[in-house]
Amino acid sequence: MPRKARIVLANFPHHVIQRGHNRTGVFAEDRDYQHYLENLSEWKTRLGCRVYSYCLMTNHIHLIVNPGDNPDNLGMLMKRVAGRQTRRVNKLQHRSGSLWEGRYKSSPIETNRYLLACSRYIELNPVRAGMVASPDQYRWSSYRAKVGDNMLRWVDRDPCYLALGNTDLERQTRYRSWVASGVAEAEILMIRQAVQRGQLTGSDRFVSAIETRIGRRVETRGRGRPRKK
Repeated sequence: MPRKARIVLANFPHHVIQRGHNRTGVFAEDRDYQHYLENLSEWKTRLGCRVYSYCLMTNHIHLIVNPGDNPDNLGMLMKRVAGRQTRRVNKLQHRSGSLWEGRYKSSPIETNRYLLACSRYIELNPVRAGMVASPDQYRWSSYRAKVGDNMLRWVDRDPCYLALGNTDLERQTRYRSWVASGVAEAEILMIRQAVQRGQLTGSDRFVSAIETRIGRRVETRGRGRPRKK
């Protein structure tokens, strides 16, 4: 059965997830995380992509990436960064083979309605996993850059973040409050299912508009079979 074509849209943000092979660890030490971020910074600049948010967990990564005018840039970015990480880990561990689990997963995001929500979802991952008590305690996400605790000039400020205030301090303060308000379970489920299934993160109106734009129906599945009694 042929695999479903990925939906990638020019000049739209995309929530991206890539997991380690068999969900094993991808990052073992600080230098592993740093290596990934250095390559992400390099290749997003070379390809003209914008990276709005990221969170590197031990066995998977979350990104929000706008590929710019060329949708193919998203695939090229993921291929280059994942490939370099694989070569580093294989060399250090004297191993071969894939570091990653198949294809990365992605979901175009309805910008005005869900972009900030997806950023919050991503940057709260370490808190939900019980790794830290608050997102500012986690070193390997974009959260600290957005609230002024860590300057990362290569992390792009998305239009919704910029609209939070007229100054950096206003934006940082309001974004901190936004993240601190938490994520509702229904929102977590919607964002998670959209990216896992390669669907759209957005409203029914957004889905209809994209279907018209790409000339095909965007499949929407149910929540799976009911559990057997």
